[in-house]
Amino acid sequence: MNNCGNNDMKVRILLAARKLFANQGYDGTTVRQICEEAGANVALVSYYFGGKENMFAALFENFFPNEQIASIGPDVEPVEGIRILIKEVTEYRMREPELIRIMQQEIILNTPRIQKIREHAMPIWQLLRKWLEAGRKQGVFEFGSTDTVFMSIVGALLFYRHSDYWRALTEVETDMDGLIAELTRFILNGLQYKSN
Repeated sequence: MNNCGNNDMKVRILLAARKLFANQGYDGTTVRQICEEAGANVALVSYYFGGKENMFAALFENFFPNEQIASIGPDVEPVEGIRILIKEVTEYRMREPELIRIMQQEIILNTPRIQKIREHAMPIWQLLRKWLEAGRKQGVFEFGSTDTVFMSIVGALLFYRHSDYWRALTEVETDMDGLIAELTRFILNGLQYKSN
């Protein structure tokens, strides 16, 4: 083991797990592979996390924007809330592409681990739904099905085009502010936003 402190080694193990889970999937990654990637003794996974499942949970405890979500006030107006959500989710997706990939894989495969993801992600999605319903009630949004609109927004934000599959048909957006502005315009237009 290096001269890193305990916390540094714990973070290195988590970073290795994040990388390997994103690239190989949870089931395709062994604790031994994670420790080799991190330059750590295999016993440290049990010591720090109590096993692979708890290490998965620790990824969301350490790399998910829990504090930012908690800091969004409950009285934010719907349009402002939607704007904040688009900005925060887009910045997070660009900052943490590996964790987003892990989330996508787990959700698509409907694994038992999605419960751990729900614990962290549901508060922001509950806010989105609340803002959609409040905006429609206030008359600033006009749409039919809340479920359809909700899932369309989630899809636009999370399952964005940064994938080899879409590369031949898309340009890579590098300007964060431009990307956020375009997503905001698209989503608010889809909600038939009526500014006063």
